[in-house]
Amino acid sequence: MIGLKVPKKEANRIRLFLQENLILDHNWKIKRSDDYVYLPLNQEPNNDFLKEIGFCQDNVVEIEFEELKKRPRNMEDYLQGKIPLEKMDDFKKSFDIIGDVVILEIPDGLEEEKYLIGEAALKFTKRRSVYRKKSAIKGVVRTRELEHLTGEDVSRTIHREYDSRIMLDVKNVYFSPRLATERRIIGDEVHDGEVIIDMFTGVGPFAINIARRPHLQNVKIYAVDINPEAIHYLKENIKLNRVQGKINPILGDVAKVLKDLDVQADRIIMNLPGTACEFLPVAVEHLKPGGTLNYYQFSRDFEDPIKRVEEAAYPRQVEVLDMRKVKSRSPGVWHVAIDARINGK
Repeated sequence: MIGLKVPKKEANRIRLFLQENLILDHNWKIKRSDDYVYLPLNQEPNNDFLKEIGFCQDNVVEIEFEELKKRPRNMEDYLQGKIPLEKMDDFKKSFDIIGDVVILEIPDGLEEEKYLIGEAALKFTKRRSVYRKKSAIKGVVRTRELEHLTGEDVSRTIHREYDSRIMLDVKNVYFSPRLATERRIIGDEVHDGEVIIDMFTGVGPFAINIARRPHLQNVKIYAVDINPEAIHYLKENIKLNRVQGKINPILGDVAKVLKDLDVQADRIIMNLPGTACEFLPVAVEHLKPGGTLNYYQFSRDFEDPIKRVEEAAYPRQVEVLDMRKVKSRSPGVWHVAIDARINGK
């Protein structure tokens, strides 16, 4: 059968993307070698699709996969025979697991079946609580409305990510478990002794990931957010992960906070892809010569976010160190990352 051959370091990102686009075949076990991972496909991807994820037809290979045991493997299996077939295609099977909490996205056309879907999620994930998204992320505090479907109505949880523990209330703060790999990438870039500003820290997953690393004993992180609930949980997470003294939590509008903060940073993290561009000038102003900007934006390409960074930094010189597609937001639109060194004063 056909499979997609990808380097190990890219495997998780590509697996999630194939799953979101319903191309990953869950009937077969993923195969691994020393350097590559082979992902089973239920159809042959076209050239445009492969180009979008950075691969080509050479990565599509004929390979034998081991069949998985016949047991419920996904949400669809648990719903078999309970939801009309014509409605199954409308069900978005992707969901987020945050600690003991499952958050589903259910189309309006499945309103009558939402509790069946919730029960299936509870059985499949074996978590404690299941909620449904009722709105998009909104407001300056970045929260969304959630509807409790089944399990316990307990929205406070502790999410484990690599070596970190992140306490949060999914109803009152923003957190995306899908950025775990990205947070690890940034943590790998940091050198000991750096002064870091995390401009839209939320409950502090970037800051905690960095501060927990044993070789980074002398980092100093200023973690800023406008949401009081987020800062509350950031303080709890500092204690939970035993990184007191490395992270300074600050409540407030980051533009005003930085104007009052007499700090020049070696690195500034700007993970607010919808509106981070509005804060680029103040970020550049607080970045040391040769400092690094980790900038995120929703975009169809890399050119627009790079242009925005260059315009905000002018007349300073911008050296692009890396650019990545973090995750898909909608067809053709990506959550992209730009790592840039800003030289000059």
